[in-house]
Amino acid sequence: MDSNHQSNSQPLEEIQRLQAELAAITLMTEKRATELSISEERFSLAMRGANDGLWDWNLETDEVYYSPRWKSMLGYAENDLKNDIKTWANLVHPDDKDIVLEKVQDYIHGRKNSFEVEMRMRHKDGHEVFVLSRAFLVTRESDNKAVRLVGTHVDITERKNAEAFDSKYAEILEMIALGRPASDIYDAIALMYESRHPGMRCSMLELSGNKLLHGGAPSLPKEYCEAVHGLENGPSVGSCGTSTFTGQRVLVENIETDPKWEKIKHFALPHGMRCCWSEPIKSSSGKVLGAFGMYYNHPALPNEKELKDLISAARLTGIVMERDQAQKRIRTLAYTDELTGLASRASFIQHMEEVTKTSFRHGRRFGLLYLDLDNFKSINDSLGHAAGDLLLKTIAKRLRNTCRDIDFIARLGGDEFCILIEEVEADYAANVAKRCLEAISQPLEIYSRKLMPTCSIGIAYYPDDGNDLSTLLKAGDTSLYTAKENGKNQYAFYKMELTQKAEYRFQIEQNLREAIEKQQLSLAYQPQIEVSTGRIFGFEALSRWHHPELGQVSPIDFIATAEKIGMIKPLTEWVLKTACSQLIAWKETGIHALRMAVNISPSLFLNKEFVSLIKGIIEETGIVPSELVLEVTESIVQTDPRNLSIFEDLKDLGVSLAIDDFGIGYSSFASLKHLKVDYLKIDKLFVADMLVDKQALTLISSMIEMGHRLGYGIIVEGIEYLEQFNILRSLGCEKVQGYLFSEPVSADKIAKFFVAHQYTNWTK
Repeated sequence: MDSNHQSNSQPLEEIQRLQAELAAITLMTEKRATELSISEERFSLAMRGANDGLWDWNLETDEVYYSPRWKSMLGYAENDLKNDIKTWANLVHPDDKDIVLEKVQDYIHGRKNSFEVEMRMRHKDGHEVFVLSRAFLVTRESDNKAVRLVGTHVDITERKNAEAFDSKYAEILEMIALGRPASDIYDAIALMYESRHPGMRCSMLELSGNKLLHGGAPSLPKEYCEAVHGLENGPSVGSCGTSTFTGQRVLVENIETDPKWEKIKHFALPHGMRCCWSEPIKSSSGKVLGAFGMYYNHPALPNEKELKDLISAARLTGIVMERDQAQKRIRTLAYTDELTGLASRASFIQHMEEVTKTSFRHGRRFGLLYLDLDNFKSINDSLGHAAGDLLLKTIAKRLRNTCRDIDFIARLGGDEFCILIEEVEADYAANVAKRCLEAISQPLEIYSRKLMPTCSIGIAYYPDDGNDLSTLLKAGDTSLYTAKENGKNQYAFYKMELTQKAEYRFQIEQNLREAIEKQQLSLAYQPQIEVSTGRIFGFEALSRWHHPELGQVSPIDFIATAEKIGMIKPLTEWVLKTACSQLIAWKETGIHALRMAVNISPSLFLNKEFVSLIKGIIEETGIVPSELVLEVTESIVQTDPRNLSIFEDLKDLGVSLAIDDFGIGYSSFASLKHLKVDYLKIDKLFVADMLVDKQALTLISSMIEMGHRLGYGIIVEGIEYLEQFNILRSLGCEKVQGYLFSEPVSADKIAKFFVAHQYTNWTK
């Protein structure tokens, strides 16, 4: 029994032992479960307290758990995102994705001992969230294989923005220190504060007098900036206008309803601007310089951070604006003559250096006028310096009114002025000098004293008189004193012959108008000879001008001047009437079967009223239209339909037409074949060389043959030798003129000449 009892007790003890072990295990499991629960609760509380997002990546299944905070950090609700790796891949910034994955692989495969990386992720509303990601590996105890990667996301956007802001702030301070343009700094300031507040747009307006001027607003529409630029500040000119007017902060919650925006809200509302907060920009002394504005596309008032930034932005902008205004004042003092408002000597030197470089590069010419008032010292001595200053101001004003806008005028000091003229045309410098002399010499009254100021002017040209600054200034100064030595109240070129030529041309210009209006010019007539018979078949009328002081003035000079001063039409009209009337008068004396040739200026020929002018002269004088030959240079012989129509209209009147100076202009055979003309008049240039130059002879021969083939008559001018005449006759030339037959003579000599030479046989 004892043995049986012993044998039965052994299983029971084993069961009791096992039950005890099971109870111990259960207790331990419960304890561990409790500890785990507590740990999880603590972790959850810790994660919640740290405001971190938890993620758990199963490396074997590729499933990912994202905690609610992980999702809300990016603006998403619990059920908005799938728990897989693609969710992260779609939200991470493309530029950061490869870097993060590379660091993950380095950590998983043991190349790195830890995992920590910063990356950008896209928020639901579109902006970027900076995230700090940390993680650790979970491995299986059996084979030490990585099975999970567990980590956290921390939103570090505010820290990163603060770092970026501090960096940008430092850059702006550097821009200020380096003296960068204010407009560039204004834009940088605006963008810096806009980056801190997504959706915000900033602007800076500068107060100039009573007007608001655009300073910087890189994110605002150009149309809005242009609309507010130039507005007067006031209590109802938006937030910024009110702020600059009152010197106080202005916070407008709703632009559409606020009375301060009533007059100008139509500028802002179309561009989505709904609120505007403005802080006055002030100098270190408290003077209002402008206003800094912040805009949103929704009605709002600033929170604490936005208000702090508004004040900070206005202060920073104030530093830039005050510095910029100080620099402008310095530049004004340095480059503007304080008394006259003209450019200063320093400004003139700088400008002249730039123009010299540009002119050298492009092969251009420019002129320098050096002016000095005559007897200015006596005015200062007799009336005082205040009177002298008033005179200088008046002179400066007169110079500005005399010159073109592109001419650069400067006061060099004392009573010396300089004018730099670019794009110089012939005689322009002399004309400017003449106008300056006339303008300055106008009488004026200062302190009840009537003054008659005068000046002397020296003229020098680049590069003719100097190809560098100092040489050119010296040339101008030298020519100035030449003018003074010649009697003052006049101008002089650095080269005397230029002075004489300019003065001569100016005298022509001054006297020509009167000569034309009073018909003080005369006509001379050169016979035109028919080669086959030796008979006179016509005359060319040539204008002449004998001035009592200037003497015989060359037609080249006064006709060009007539073109310049707009007198070519009355001059030509007089020539036509006189020549046609003379031909009628000769007819009455028995001289018949003649033609009268008159040169016509290209500018007048192409005038739309020219045909009517010719028609009127034919009717007034009674000349037979075919007896009037109009000579026009070949420079207008182009395929322009307008030119061709004028030829046709004149031919319809019955007049004869000739192309003058043929061979030296720009006509082409293609153009000639369309023209209704009667004669080609070969220029004397070819005739002069035909006896010694075979090429010239060949050209004449070719032109005669070509003219005949096209159906034109040929007139050759400039015949001086019988040998020339004989050669032209052999080439088939029909008509000639030149000194061999007669020089141009007056009308009263024509009758005698006609009788004496009408039947001269030039062919012998």
